[in-house]
Formats: sequence, structure tokens, C-alpha cells
Amino acid sequence: MPVNIAWGITGAGDKLNQTFDVMDGLSRNKEIQITAVISKAGKEVLRRYKLTERLTSITEKIFIEKDANTPFIVGPIQSGKYDYLIIAPATANTVAKLVHGIADTLLTNCVSMAAKAGREVCILPVDRKRGTITTTLPDGSPFQLTMRDIDVNNTERLRSMFGITVIDSPEEIREFISGQI
Repeated sequence: MPVNIAWGITGAGDKLNQTFDVMDGLSRNKEIQITAVISKAGKEVLRRYKLTERLTSITEKIFIEKDANTPFIVGPIQSGKYDYLIIAPATANTVAKLVHGIADTLLTNCVSMAAKAGREVCILPVDRKRGTITTTLPDGSPFQLTMRDIDVNNTERLRSMFGITVIDSPEEIREFISGQI
């Protein structure tokens, strides 16, 4: 029986290419099926990073957010059609909404309902540590960002939330899945 993963893609660009590499590797395992669930901002980021076509080679299905419950993916996630929900990478906005109990987007609604139903949720926040990081812009050039205290604090709060595993790198997705199957 295949392992079904719902992969949530937000509007975060940091670690996006590395996450794609990991998910591509997982998709090559015939026992794993991946469905992409893309936020409105995620759709734009995929376009800017020129990853839309690559996504079609990784996933079985692609759902793009219209509103917090459309397309209807929350029910299948909540009821167990999907074994895991992975949000990677997750924007500071998505993390802030989650830690404050706001489920007004497709992905925050998916996380909320998955956690309530006891489903496995794994999240890779982009704002993990205080300080300045170097990320990569869509054109490949480096760009420095300084993490805000509030965003790092929200990630720390997310780490303590029931039913959510917070990871620090895309490679940990592979470890999370292999530790569960």
C-alpha cells in the first residue's frame, strides 16, 4: 500500500530548491505518492523560481488554493487518505497563523484539521534562528535576510504545538518519512 503525502507549498523561496530536490527523490520511490497543495502565494513563487513544470514530474496531483476550503483537500487529509502533511518551506505568515489558531487559508486549514484528527504534520519554517541568513533569489543570486524576533519566537511556539513536527532542513523531510514508514 503506497504512502500518501500531501505537500503544502507556501510563498516561501528560502530552501525551496532544496525541498524540491528532496521531494523529487522521495517521488522516485514507487511506494510514495505525493500530492501538491499550493497556496495562492506559492503559485506565484513557483512561477518566479521556474519550478511549476518540475512540480508536475514530482507529484501525482496538484491542488491550487482558491479559498480556505477549495479545492476540497482538507477532508481527505483529515480522514486519513493522506498519511502525512508536509508544509515545506513555510512562510513566517503561515507559521504565525498556525500558532495563533488562524485557519483562514487552505494550508493553515489543512494543518489545523490534520492535527485535530491526529495526522502526522511536518513543517519546515523559513524563520528558524535569530540572525542573518543568505538565501537565493529566483535568478540564483544570493540575498541576505535578517530574521525578526517575532518570527523566530513563532517558530519556537510551533515546535511545542501538539501534532506538529518542526524540522530545520529539507533533508529532515526524508528522515521524517523514513522514520514513519
